[in-house]
Amino acid sequence: MTLRAADLFDLNGKVALVTGANSGIGREIALALADAGAAVVLMARRKDLLEETQAHIQALGGRASTLSCDLADRAALREAATQSAVAFGTPNILVNAAGINPRKPIADVTEADWDATMRINLDAPFFLTQALVPAMCQLGWGRVIHIASLQSLRAFTNGAPYGASKGAIMQLTRAHAQAWSAQGVNVNAIAPGFFPTALTAPVVNDPKKWQANADQTFIGRNGALEDLRGAAIFLASRASNYITGQTIFVDGGFSAG
Repeated sequence: MTLRAADLFDLNGKVALVTGANSGIGREIALALADAGAAVVLMARRKDLLEETQAHIQALGGRASTLSCDLADRAALREAATQSAVAFGTPNILVNAAGINPRKPIADVTEADWDATMRINLDAPFFLTQALVPAMCQLGWGRVIHIASLQSLRAFTNGAPYGASKGAIMQLTRAHAQAWSAQGVNVNAIAPGFFPTALTAPVVNDPKKWQANADQTFIGRNGALEDLRGAAIFLASRASNYITGQTIFVDGGFSAG
């Protein structure tokens, strides 16, 4: 049966787990998926900010629950994967949006900086996906969305650990897609350009740097968080049934220049 256009993007009946949902890109994607009909489990470390996002979604008529977790703690991550099914049932959409960027000259990066970045940006997406995908495979349908970066392709000053983790995310997306797509679980990534978030605050707060980045896009501006909504809903929905292993750059043309 051919689906109507509206049905392709309808997430009613789906359950989405979104990490990093307390702020920035993760929060925006959580809001978008809830608006498209999904019940959303909001995961991050700070419960107070998660509850603010939950209240916002519920005020708009959506469904959301919170799950506080230190994603750098693997034991806590395993427990959170189990607990993610309590509120609405087993998640069949996973968005790995949590991330950190220590922003140091490469010579000043410590072992602790490196380990913390990899734990949050790479290890957590790997192990959380590993924990949740088997149930998606049993259902024969699932979606995983990783968050890559412009630094998946190119280097930026003071970003070595972050860039290394995001380059790895782009390859992990391919590996996950190869492993699970035949069982109905499509895995893709969104690579945002420059958006105003806590991670990009040092650039956002420098008008010259912020404008210089805007000037490198084809569209002529940096991103607004709502620019991410369409790609997120698309990759989470049946509209992307035949797309897997891909990284979509939502960057105004920055990476194509």
